[in-house]
Amino acid sequence: MKAMILERPGAPLKRVETDIPVPGAGQVLVKVAACGVCRTDLHVVDGELDKPKLPIVPGHEIVGYVAALGSGVQTLKLGERVGIPWLGGTCHSCRFCRSGRENLCDDARFTGYTLDGGYADYALASAEYCFALTTALSDVEAAPLLCAGLIGYRSLKFAGEVKRLGIYGFGAAAHIIAQVAIHQGREVFAFTRPGDIAAQRFARRLGATWAGGSDEQAPETLEAAIIFAPVGSLVPQALRAVEKGGTVVLGGIHMSDIPAMPYEILWGERRLRSVANLTRQDAIDFLAIAAKTPIEMHAEALPLEEANVALDRLRSGLVTGALVLVP
Repeated sequence: MKAMILERPGAPLKRVETDIPVPGAGQVLVKVAACGVCRTDLHVVDGELDKPKLPIVPGHEIVGYVAALGSGVQTLKLGERVGIPWLGGTCHSCRFCRSGRENLCDDARFTGYTLDGGYADYALASAEYCFALTTALSDVEAAPLLCAGLIGYRSLKFAGEVKRLGIYGFGAAAHIIAQVAIHQGREVFAFTRPGDIAAQRFARRLGATWAGGSDEQAPETLEAAIIFAPVGSLVPQALRAVEKGGTVVLGGIHMSDIPAMPYEILWGERRLRSVANLTRQDAIDFLAIAAKTPIEMHAEALPLEEANVALDRLRSGLVTGALVLVP
C-alpha cells in the first residue's frame, strides 16, 4: 500500500510503499476512502505536539470501508462504512475511564499521533473506536466530521445552552458546528482573521448573524464563545466579549501562549475551559445529530500524494472549510 509518513518533526511527509497491515485481536483493517487534513495533523508535523510515534502515518479524520476483521470483532461487518477518529484507545481501568472521562486517560492512544493514521491506502484501528457512518454525506464530505465535527460538538456542549454564541476562527470545525448551532436556533457571531472577507462572506452564507474580523467588536454581548484558532491572544478578546457568567471554550489541542490579562475581564464568574480530545459517547451522540442536520460541508478533495501541499495550505491559514486527502 501507499502511505505518507513523517520521519521527523518539521520534515516534509515522505511517500512510501509498505505491506498492508494485518488486524490483530479486536482490530479492523479499513480501506481508506478519505482522510481529512486537520490542524492537529499540522501540530504533529511541525513538532508542536511532542513525543509522536516515529515514523508515523498522520491523519485521524478517516472514512473507509472494513476490509478485514481481527479475531473477536463482532460489532462491525466486512464492507461497512466506518469513521476512525483521534481517540484510538484507552486503558478502560483508570479513574478517568471509569468515570466516563476516557478522553483524559493517561494511557490513551491517538490516531495519527501514537497510532498510524489515514494518510494511506489502509489503516488499522481498534473496533471499539470505530463508528458506523449513516450520514448521507459522501466519503469526502463525511471525513471532517471525525475530528472537526467531534471537537466542535464537545466545545458546543461546554458552551452550554446559550442563544448568542461567538466563534473565533472560521475553519473546518467552525463551519460544521456553526451550522449545528444555527439549526438548534442559536445566533452565531463569526470572528475571522482581520480582513478575511471571503471567510466572513462564507460564515454569513451559512447563516451567521454577524461576521467580522477578530479585531472587531460584535454588535451584541455574547453569552459564550468558542475559540478554534490556535491564537492565545484571542482569549482576552473573547473574555471581554462575553457577558458575566459566560463561558469561553478553547477548542484546540495546541495554542500559542495566552498573554497577561487583567483579572477584571475574567471576574464576574466568567469561565475559561479547554477541550481535551473526545469520548466515544461524543462520537455516538454527534454522528446521530449530523445524520439529522442539514450540514453543507465545504470539503475540497486532494490526492493522497499532495499531503504536503494540503498541509502547506492549512499552515497558511487561508483554507475555507476543510481539505481532504483521497487515496
